[in-house]
Amino acid sequence: MKRPVLSYTGIRAIALAFIISMPVYAGTFLDETAEPSPLKNRSERASVYELQNAFNQVYENYRDSVVFISTEKTVKVRYYHPFMEDPFLREFFGQQEQKPRTRKQKGLGTGFIISSNGYICTNHHVVAKMDTVTVTVGDKTYPAKIVGSDPLTDIALLKIKGRTSFRPVHFGDSDSVKIGDMSIAIGNPFGLEKTITTGIISATGRRQVDMIGNSHIQTDASINPGNSGGPLINLDGEVIGVNRMIYSRSGGNLGIGFAIPINTARDVLLDLKKYGKVKRGYIGVNIAMFTKQLANELGLKKPEGALIGAVEKNGPADKAGLRQKDVITRINGKKIKSYKDLLRIVSRAPINSTVNMTVWRDRKNRNFRVKITERP
Repeated sequence: MKRPVLSYTGIRAIALAFIISMPVYAGTFLDETAEPSPLKNRSERASVYELQNAFNQVYENYRDSVVFISTEKTVKVRYYHPFMEDPFLREFFGQQEQKPRTRKQKGLGTGFIISSNGYICTNHHVVAKMDTVTVTVGDKTYPAKIVGSDPLTDIALLKIKGRTSFRPVHFGDSDSVKIGDMSIAIGNPFGLEKTITTGIISATGRRQVDMIGNSHIQTDASINPGNSGGPLINLDGEVIGVNRMIYSRSGGNLGIGFAIPINTARDVLLDLKKYGKVKRGYIGVNIAMFTKQLANELGLKKPEGALIGAVEKNGPADKAGLRQKDVITRINGKKIKSYKDLLRIVSRAPINSTVNMTVWRDRKNRNFRVKITERP
């Protein structure tokens, strides 16, 4: 029986396979670096790898659910020349005032898909007053329309044009979020698509973030410009917030980011889908600054409550009998510490419902029933 003879081609293929399998640094001063790490596969590190795997899974699950948003609008700009500041030179050279020119202003942000037919949640400030909005899902770009946008909560609802099927995220319960929980942010900071950062929940119920006292989740997961509108996610792969803003003195991340609780966003999104806006309660009063001196003059120990600065004629408060310089201290038994409490409770009250208000007037409490109407 004849022995099989390897051809030149076969010998060459085996040699190449052997060479390829060898470390590129074999036979060099780097030989010792090929030794396996003594820490690799140690059982006491199993929990760390489980956490790492959780991060991997969240990213893989949401890589096609988090979208890149590009916006564009046309703005007018005036041509400037130093001669235009000098009347003599302007007259001498016969230069007339230039008409405004236009230029394209572009923006970017993040959003996430909330339905398989292409509805997207993002921030109001990402798309506000923009002429065109486009979204990138994976490697495909689609035009999108603004279904509705709410400046008070900074939530906007977009719809991708077309019938392509998309992968929505999963909502969690932001009311169950606890300080110390791990958090994951996915977004497009500085235009760098699908960037994932991790951290913890630093605080909940932050109301100092905006002027009307909306509740926010604080996280130290790195959030930067371009992350706005992206999801804040827990280890179960549930969206618990909509990333909104950062606290920064330099424009970069300082480990203090804020997200709108997803329970708040859910209610807003339902209204935006149904009405194109958010229907809010209204009583027709203007709130004045409440100082300690004013509180003392009115017979109160401290400036707690909402001081009425003006009452709209024939508005709900006027019809109920409220007056200027009344201090609203309670609504349906809930204490009003500042105007932010008043705004929050009234805006969320059902339209055409009636609330019981306790008002401080003439150094004593009085009770009024006020009908809530829709904010104009």
